[in-house]
Amino acid sequence: MEFLAALAVLLVTAKSIEWALEKADIHPIIAHVLTGVVLGPFALGLINPGENLEVLAEFGLIMMMLYMGLTSNFSSIAQNTERATMVAALGVMFSFLLGFATVLAFGKTLTAAVFVGVTLGNTAIEVTSGILVRERVKRSVYSILMGAAFADDIIAVYLIGIVTAMSGGQLTLSSLGILTVKIFAFIAVILLVSDRVFKRAKWFYPVIRNLNVFFTFTMILTFTLAILAQWVGLNQIIGAYLAGLTISRLRERKDPLVVTRIKLNELIEDLQVVLTEFFMPLFFIYVGLMFNPPRGSLSLSLIAALYVSAVLGKLIGCGLGARLLGFSGEDSMVIGIGMGGRGSLELAILTFGLRAGLIDQSLFASVITVSMLTALTTPVFFRAYLRHLTSGQKLKSRPSEG
Repeated sequence: MEFLAALAVLLVTAKSIEWALEKADIHPIIAHVLTGVVLGPFALGLINPGENLEVLAEFGLIMMMLYMGLTSNFSSIAQNTERATMVAALGVMFSFLLGFATVLAFGKTLTAAVFVGVTLGNTAIEVTSGILVRERVKRSVYSILMGAAFADDIIAVYLIGIVTAMSGGQLTLSSLGILTVKIFAFIAVILLVSDRVFKRAKWFYPVIRNLNVFFTFTMILTFTLAILAQWVGLNQIIGAYLAGLTISRLRERKDPLVVTRIKLNELIEDLQVVLTEFFMPLFFIYVGLMFNPPRGSLSLSLIAALYVSAVLGKLIGCGLGARLLGFSGEDSMVIGIGMGGRGSLELAILTFGLRAGLIDQSLFASVITVSMLTALTTPVFFRAYLRHLTSGQKLKSRPSEG
């Protein structure tokens, strides 16, 4: 099938499935990946993941990371830095350990076990924020959930750097230390510059007022930081994410007329249409097209074990972190469940791992399935547990008979 025809078929199919699943409150990522799986080599074999689609998918990934940065709220983590980071770090640690142990138990290589552990460590902020938009929770729980999900993204940036080093076969103890210093130095410098420019500098105001100039500046900054990230040995998407994050700090700017926030919201709204309806779906569709494990190689027991590891890793780790911070058992469960979703960053990391030969097709397909299952079931578990708490409170409030 010709490129343009394939592109049209993929997008129409993806949006059709997305609209069909929307009524069941199922995340669009699932529809997009499913489109690639069904139309790709694994099922119908109508469309192959060719070079043209790969280029669009990589550009879509960069734009997705920019959008994630733009929609992040840096002040939410700055206000709860230690608390949110503690919850996020424990969730990452337990998810890594359980994922690592599970892959090793099924006879896979040490490299594959480390890679899968890294992949399962992150929480999809889009899943967490989507849940919180629909469900009412305590302000303190909401703050920790959003702060920890954001801290998870920063940790994921670090983990992506490690994955990039693993793909080059250069990950030793000394190189890991050097890599750690480079990643956090790069992030620190960018955030320091963002504090001076986007939060305080007056000369930037004319750029903000003109939306066309603001859009152009955003694209230039995105590609510049992506290139700089690659030059210092990191992945391009780290630079793209930091570009969005630095621009998002305009929310912190003191502006009595609120012009900066209005212009930032206009920029995000203009970008949202083309990104969420075209470029971002193409990346997830491409991931689905790459889903092509040999027939009979998928292990349902491995998928089940990895799914349990993914859910329990966040439930135990984030729940324990919340308990150590003084939250009640019920609120700790809410936080642990709410942090369980996986999504976009996991799929990006998986794609790197497959291309670099760190994992094979069967493990790639297994972890994709697990990520989709967590994105599908986390909102269900979250809603069910909140209903359980509500019904329990109603029973307690009833006067005893007799």
